[in-house]
Amino acid sequence: MPKKSGRIRISDIIISMLKRFIKRLKDSKRQCQFLILISFLITFTIIRIITHLQKLNILPNQGNDILHIHHLVPGIILLLISGYIGISFWSVHKLRTLVAVLFGIGAALTIDEFALWLYLRDVYWVKQGRDSIDAFIFVIIIFGIIILISEIHDHSWIEKLLRRK
Repeated sequence: MPKKSGRIRISDIIISMLKRFIKRLKDSKRQCQFLILISFLITFTIIRIITHLQKLNILPNQGNDILHIHHLVPGIILLLISGYIGISFWSVHKLRTLVAVLFGIGAALTIDEFALWLYLRDVYWVKQGRDSIDAFIFVIIIFGIIILISEIHDHSWIEKLLRRK
C-alpha cells in the first residue's frame, strides 16, 4: 500500500477495500443480485434528485398538458424486457449481467411511483407520496434478505469459517 511520509492514507485503504470487493464480486455467484441492488439504489437516488430539481424549476419538466408520462411507464417496460430476456437467455453471462442492471433500473423507476399505483392519482408531492419511500425501503430490505439467504444457503460461509480455524 503506498505510504505518504510513513503513514497509510485513508484513501489508499478505501481503494484497496473496493478493489478486493469488486474482485470478490466478479468471482461470486451473487454478482447479478448485487448489480440489481446497486442499480436500484443509484437509479432511485438519481430519479429523486431529478424530480426535486424539477420541482424547484432548476431542471425542466415535461411541458405537455395533454399527456404526462410518469417514469413508472419506462420502468415497467424495462422490467418486462429485462425479465423476458433474463429468463430466455440465462446461460449467457454477459447478457445476464446487463439485464440485472436493467432490471434494477426498471424496478427503481417503478417503485418510485408506488404511491401512484396505490392511490391511482398523482400524489408524488403530498403526504401519501411517502408510501413510495416506504416501498423503496421495503424493497431494499427484501433484496438484502434474499442476498443473505442465498449466501447462507450456499454454505460457502461455513467453509470459509472452518478454514480460518
